[in-house]
Amino acid sequence: MPVTSLAGLTKPASVAPAENHDLRLSVASAIAREAGALARRRFDGRPGATGINLKGHQDYLSAVDAEVERLVRGRLLESFPEDSFFGEEGGGSFDNNVWVVDPIDGTANFVRGISQFCISIAYVRDGRTQIGIIYDPMHDELYAAERGKGATLNGEPIRVSGLSDMQSATIEAGWSNRLPLSHYVDLVGRILEDGAGVRRGGSGALALAYVAAGRIDGYCELHMNSWDALAGLLLIEEAGGWVNDFLAQSGLREGNLVLGCTSGLKTPLSRLVGMG
Repeated sequence: MPVTSLAGLTKPASVAPAENHDLRLSVASAIAREAGALARRRFDGRPGATGINLKGHQDYLSAVDAEVERLVRGRLLESFPEDSFFGEEGGGSFDNNVWVVDPIDGTANFVRGISQFCISIAYVRDGRTQIGIIYDPMHDELYAAERGKGATLNGEPIRVSGLSDMQSATIEAGWSNRLPLSHYVDLVGRILEDGAGVRRGGSGALALAYVAAGRIDGYCELHMNSWDALAGLLLIEEAGGWVNDFLAQSGLREGNLVLGCTSGLKTPLSRLVGMG
């Protein structure tokens, strides 16, 4: 059920944290839309690229990131004061039940005026992601998933593409400066040699949502932080796809390799990213 307002979404005091995932999903979806509206206003009002140096852009974007994160943090902890919170900008704590948030994923796009960025919100309890929400405010697309209950886009069910032929596949490959560039170049080369098309949109979280919606067939990145990855990986799982065990070892705190795809591409893509 799409949610556009926090009105009427009060948390029953008698409901234990482990038992109210439906309510958490509804409240977090409304918060994502509110935060997305703020991000869109700042995007539409940002300074133009001409005559503004990159450092100035990055400073402006950091302020927007922090502003959006403060809104999400405040709303979530007001609604669920027993929970903990960790955001990309302000940090926090990784307790047993924690909201993990990237206020704007796709920061380079945002600062350059490219409308491909999103807000990513995940809820992790007992070492498993229970709720995943990705909101693309520029296209008003809300991707939402609750473990065991499927994935939706603006309230309608979504499924992965189901493709099993690498020769016909489109794979998004992300990269960052956390590993040597040569590792990513080699990975992209291996994917291309296997016959797939490769793209990079600049928002790993949104790319994972695209896999869940069947728009692309897989996403891989040799290292990704939990606030970028968790919501999208749950979306793919709940949309019938396959994902690696991102939270294994210290993935929540330190990040991990990411692979999410249609089940038919699990074997070739696992081999290409070095998982066996």
